[in-house]
Parts: sequence; C-alpha cells; structure tokens
Amino acid sequence: MDLFDLSHTLTRPLWERVSWPWEVLALLPAFVLDLGPRLGPDFEQIVPGVWVGRGTVIDPLAAPRGPAIVGRDCSLRPGAYLRASVLVGDGCELGNSSEFKNCILFDGCQVPHFSYIGDSVLGWRVHFGAGATASNFKAGGGEVSVEWEGRRVPTGLNKLGVLAGDGADVGSQAVLNPGTILGRGCVVYPLVSLRGTVPANTIVKSADRVTWVAKTARPDP
Repeated sequence: MDLFDLSHTLTRPLWERVSWPWEVLALLPAFVLDLGPRLGPDFEQIVPGVWVGRGTVIDPLAAPRGPAIVGRDCSLRPGAYLRASVLVGDGCELGNSSEFKNCILFDGCQVPHFSYIGDSVLGWRVHFGAGATASNFKAGGGEVSVEWEGRRVPTGLNKLGVLAGDGADVGSQAVLNPGTILGRGCVVYPLVSLRGTVPANTIVKSADRVTWVAKTARPDP
C-alpha cells in the first residue's frame, strides 16, 4: 500500500529502517533529538529540544514542547500544543487549541482548529477540518491492529492513531478510530466515525453507515 511521497518529509531515513509504517513512530523521539542540532542555518533552537524553521510564526499562546522539529513557513496558532516527539514539515498549519503527540506531519499539512493528532502520520497536504480527531487509544485498552492489504495485522502497540495518505481530507468533527488507514486522496465527510482502511481516491460519505464511492472530482496532489 503506497501512502506517502517521502520527498516531502525529513523522516525519510526512518522509513528505510522499518517493515511497517507505524514502526517509525517508536523511532521518532531519538531521531528528532539527533537531527535537530544538524539542521543548519534555516533552523533555530527556540527552547531545549525544539527546532523551528525560518519563516515559521508561533503565536505567544502556542506551546511547543520537545523533542520537536517544526519546518519552514509554518503557522502555530493560539493554543497549538506540541506534546513530545513531533516532526512537522514545511508550510504546515497547526491550529487553534489543537494537540499533537508522537506524530509526523509531512509538508503542507493543515490541522487548523480544535483537533487531536496522537501517534499518527499525516502525509503530504493532508487536511483535517475543525474538530476532527485521530484517536489513538481503544476503549478498554488493548493492542491496536490494522487492515493491511486485505489482512488483519497486529501492531504490538496499544496506542496508534491514523496513517493518512497524501492528500487525504478529513471533514469537521470526524473521528478516525485507532488504527485507521486513509489511502491517498480520499475524503472523509464531516461527523463520520471511521475505523478500518479506506482505499485511495474514495469518499466516505455517511455518518451512520460507511459507504465507498469512486472518487474522480479531486485528483491526488
């Protein structure tokens, strides 16, 4: 399953070390701390363990905590909270009262309002509408498994959010349950509660019944 264009993230070396995409998340904290001091003149360490790229604007009420890297020309709006082990690409929006924990955002991601992104990977130009959530913990706990190329795969993790392929678009107040995978260019309508794997270039339309519809109106980025 081809989810990500790795030319749009600093994490490319991590993907060469893993067999499954969710395995990069366990490697992320050490990777950020190792990479940060070597990023060069386009990046500045603003507090211990947090490096920020040139052109990025951080509102005084945002709260970036390390280890974290935020790319160039990003916007951290009021209340944006980076809570440990976050790597954000260039040109991203991290929005009002949104929280990010142990996650990778590729270049051009937009999470502008009231979202939670936990233990997740958002590909190039992924967009989350207001209040959309990548839930990372099952009700009652237990190991998270995923649907991968037609089979159920155990992850060995009790916290795993979403793998959102390049160009995926998640509507306002949608909930992506633990272990959800969104194919490239898919669309999830507002208010949908979703679990499982969504094929590339499809639409999830219903809040009470998931349906798959061939998608032609909005091509992959």
